[in-house]
Amino acid sequence: MARQQRVEPEVEQLWQDFHNCVNVTSEQLRSWLLTQGSGEQAFGSEPDLGLPEPGRRILAILGKRKVDLTGDDIQLMRETVGEIQDLVETRPAAGVADEDWRRALLDLGHDPLIEPNTTTTYRRQP
Repeated sequence: MARQQRVEPEVEQLWQDFHNCVNVTSEQLRSWLLTQGSGEQAFGSEPDLGLPEPGRRILAILGKRKVDLTGDDIQLMRETVGEIQDLVETRPAAGVADEDWRRALLDLGHDPLIEPNTTTTYRRQP
């Protein structure tokens, strides 16, 4: 039996918002997370290489198709969009020179140094 390929409109919009907010490629995010995860101790023995949360889960979502999203994935996408929006809206006076702020965004897959697409709009999730 063929699998249902239809996606709810709300999930479709969330998918677009998530991919607008997460503006780095999966390779860039993985590289960043590996750098963060290695820290001073190098990598642990865990299969996920000690990648920090929620970045590891965001990375997993980037590798999925919309029709393969789980309820947990959808919830994490909502939270990620909201967190990125909050961080972008509370940009510190130092801007990208504020390392803690930029790292917090990068951990979520958003690089504030990447110029936003002029058609990109961040929709606040209810």
